[in-house]
Amino acid sequence: MAGQLPKMMRKIVVTQLGSNFSQVTKLIEAPVPVPGPGQVLVRNRYVGINASDVNYTAGRYDSSARPPFDAGFEGLGHIAAAGENTGLKVGQPVVYLSMGAFAEYKVVEAKAVVPLPEENPQYLPFMLSGLTAAISLDKVGEIKKGNKVLITAAAGGTGQFAVQWCKNAGCEVLGTCSTEDKVQFLKSIGCDRPINYKKEDLNAVLKAECPNGIDVVYESVGGEVFETCLNNLAINGRLMVIGAISGYTTDYSGFKASSMLPLKMLQLSASLRGFFLMHYRRDFKEYMMQLVGLYKEGKMTSTVDMGDKSSTGPFVGLDRVNDAVEYMYSSQNIGKIIVQLYK
Repeated sequence: MAGQLPKMMRKIVVTQLGSNFSQVTKLIEAPVPVPGPGQVLVRNRYVGINASDVNYTAGRYDSSARPPFDAGFEGLGHIAAAGENTGLKVGQPVVYLSMGAFAEYKVVEAKAVVPLPEENPQYLPFMLSGLTAAISLDKVGEIKKGNKVLITAAAGGTGQFAVQWCKNAGCEVLGTCSTEDKVQFLKSIGCDRPINYKKEDLNAVLKAECPNGIDVVYESVGGEVFETCLNNLAINGRLMVIGAISGYTTDYSGFKASSMLPLKMLQLSASLRGFFLMHYRRDFKEYMMQLVGLYKEGKMTSTVDMGDKSSTGPFVGLDRVNDAVEYMYSSQNIGKIIVQLYK
């Protein structure tokens, strides 16, 4: 165990189900938990913001969840205390993926933390965003060298890794985004054809530049974007759904009940595939090692957005999580949105 620890801490809890994160969550004080055998207590320094945060507050991912429950998934910090039989030492920087990360301290199973060389926020996006991109594109998208791949929301937290993972696999990559700054960012990470959908018609671009269709779509937007992707699949194309952010803050699911879907799949011998990261826990360590290896070799970058350009300023402190979630839905961020809990 560690030396002196505070008795109380702050954390964010979900008090009711709903899609408005700030309205259904509350910042409270709670006792600092004590790790048991095989567990460690992490003092969080950085936490990651994800569209999935709202899916959980709305009860969409786990219909059995009943408030109150803790919010957040990703944390990076150092071990503040360790139970027996962990093999980890106090002070060791770590990153983890576990429900309840929006807290100053978090007890995590020792086998679930990934040791790091330092408390660098650029490692945090690899856990949820990086693993989502890498595992889904390999296991579900089945990308191959020479495939034409479309990444929607390509300049976001997970999109940036999807672009780079595909490029490292030898694919031709197209990516959608909403600003010229994001176009330049996508070019900088190797995207062959950034598409600013505010200035260009996505469907027209795909019809003109990809007349034979798209082999693999990494889709996280839903709505009209989903329909456009569906209508531009290649023969044997794979439309992979990892989210539907256009519908997360409303009662709308993010998809139309299109009667054309079965016919489209049939005509193209295509497939519609879903991906939920927690179903692939067995692959976490293998892919985390690959991602970190690519990062160290300079073959992959990790871009974080800590709110420096937001209207409310940098996201520092647990009370800024609400602002960071709103910032995500404003589509202003480039890379992964991160809140720093303390300097």
